[in-house]
Amino acid sequence: MVRTRTIWATAALMTATLGVAAIPAQAAPAAAARTATVCATGWGSIAKTYSAGTMESVRNARTGQHTCYDRLVIDVPGATAAQLGYTVQYVTRLYQDGSGRYIPVAGGAILEVRVTAPAYDPDTGTPTYPARAGQPLPGVNITGYRTFRDTRYAGSFEGDTQLGLGVRARLPFRVLPLDGRLVIDVAHSWTATR
Repeated sequence: MVRTRTIWATAALMTATLGVAAIPAQAAPAAAARTATVCATGWGSIAKTYSAGTMESVRNARTGQHTCYDRLVIDVPGATAAQLGYTVQYVTRLYQDGSGRYIPVAGGAILEVRVTAPAYDPDTGTPTYPARAGQPLPGVNITGYRTFRDTRYAGSFEGDTQLGLGVRARLPFRVLPLDGRLVIDVAHSWTATR
C-alpha cells in the first residue's frame, strides 16, 4: 500500500512538472530582442597621409554601404598597398590642383581625397578614368546613403588624382591602402552604437 502511494505520488509530481514545462514562456518585447550594433569610433577626423607613389593608373571609383560606415574605393590595379600614397582630410572648400578652380561639393563637410596615382596613362596621357573635372564620379550612385551626400572629381595633376567627397557632417574616417585599391570609410556617427 505504501509502495502504491509512492508510485502515485511520483506520477502526480511528474505530471505536474511536465505540465508546467509545457507552458510556453512569454515572448520578450520586440524592443528587448533587438541588440545594438557596436561600431568602431576611434578613427578620428584629422588628416591622414602616407607618402608613396606609383605609376599605375586610377581606373575606377566605387562606393558601398555598411552597417557602421559608408565606403569609397579607388581602384588602382597593379599598385601594391605600399605604393599607394594618399592624403585624406577635411577642407572648407575644394580647389582643383593646378588651376585653383573652386569645385562645389554638397554636404555638411567636405573630405578631400588625394591618391598618388595618375588618372591617365603616364606614357601617352590618355585618360584611364572616365571622369570630368567638377562632375560627380561616373557610375557612382549614393542615393540613400547615411553619410555620403556628394562625390566630385577634381582632376589628375602631376601624378596625383583628387576627389571631393561630401559627407553629412565632420565624422570619423579611416584610410586603408590595399593592393590595387585605396579604401576610405566614413563612420555614420561619433557614437559607439548604431
